[in-house]
Amino acid sequence: MIQNAFENDILTTFLNFHYLFVYLFLIYVTTVYYAYTSDRDMTDKVTMNYLLIYAIAVPYYLFFNVEVTSSWIPGMDALLYHDGMYSTFYATHDPLDNAVPSLHVAIPFGILMLNYLHVKQKGIVMKEWRHYRYHMFILINTIVFIFAILYLGIHWVTDIPLGMLVGGIGALFIHHLQPRLRNDFGPMFKGVTKEKVRKHIFVEGTILLLMMAAIMGAINYQDATNEDQASFRLASGDTVHDLIHEIGPELTVMTTIENMDTSNTLEYAIITVDLAEPGFQDFKVDWDEMKILANENCTQNVPCVASLLPGDESVIELQSPNVFTFIFLHHSGDNGVMEVQVVSEYDKSSTAMNKAIALSIPSLYITGFVIYRLLRLSKNGKSWFDSTPSHTWEEE
Repeated sequence: MIQNAFENDILTTFLNFHYLFVYLFLIYVTTVYYAYTSDRDMTDKVTMNYLLIYAIAVPYYLFFNVEVTSSWIPGMDALLYHDGMYSTFYATHDPLDNAVPSLHVAIPFGILMLNYLHVKQKGIVMKEWRHYRYHMFILINTIVFIFAILYLGIHWVTDIPLGMLVGGIGALFIHHLQPRLRNDFGPMFKGVTKEKVRKHIFVEGTILLLMMAAIMGAINYQDATNEDQASFRLASGDTVHDLIHEIGPELTVMTTIENMDTSNTLEYAIITVDLAEPGFQDFKVDWDEMKILANENCTQNVPCVASLLPGDESVIELQSPNVFTFIFLHHSGDNGVMEVQVVSEYDKSSTAMNKAIALSIPSLYITGFVIYRLLRLSKNGKSWFDSTPSHTWEEE
């Protein structure tokens, strides 16, 4: 395991800083860099990259709730999430169950892909491109991100190629769309005919529907098997946490905690996120301190510190009025791997599925557009990186 092989406090501190601040730096400064160097096309592309990669990732985050590795691999520490300085920030910005795909891979890879496509389109050798050094800067930091997400207990190995796939789809969409948006080949809708629109709607709509059907099938499978699936796996002495999102003062969350183990007792503690910071020490949860904090700052109508015997479950009604709330789970036994299931049902969530489907449509359409675009390029004997509008092919 990467974490066991390399773990030390200096490396952890550096990677925690890099994971947050260098990532934000790349997102924002890359646009500024290309604008400062008067590269209009790349400024357009990296700006759209930041916006569209998030849109493309939406259905995967909404429908495929994959826990971070530190919640599932027994003995793995949540080095990023259990750092007191960062814990509140991540708890209020990261739900911990959207590991697929990794945007720390998708966004910088999207930039790298856009650089590559741009150079290929221009017929330039990458090493002779005026932005080559900045390209290498992004590449090096992307490699550091890949190491960090594995080391810090965040992402699975499979999240890396999936992040690259999302970044690649976004880059191809942007690369092929940007010339039209800039009217580089005439008015934006030049060459658009009713017949072409019908073909686009049919092909891209078919791809969208097929992908949506696959997602619905996966959801139905998850629902059918959910009762038997653990949410967390803990080694002896491990402490992990679930998160209750902020809700209105008049709403509640019904949370079921089940100790699926047959021989060990599960302990849990409930505490508002911003009050939990003193309970983190040396990138870990100080369980004794966290229990004290939870008892002293209990805001619930149920006990904030409790335990579950083997095979027991507890259904508790929680309040989280305009704040985020931690549920810490602790394996207090001496041995074995404990499996725990936590299911939270929010009030007024009956319309959530319809909203999730609506929010996913842009992502699925973009994917359909890219697939159809590549098929048309291949059919017309064009290179896959050729970003010229299709009406120019007919004029050749």
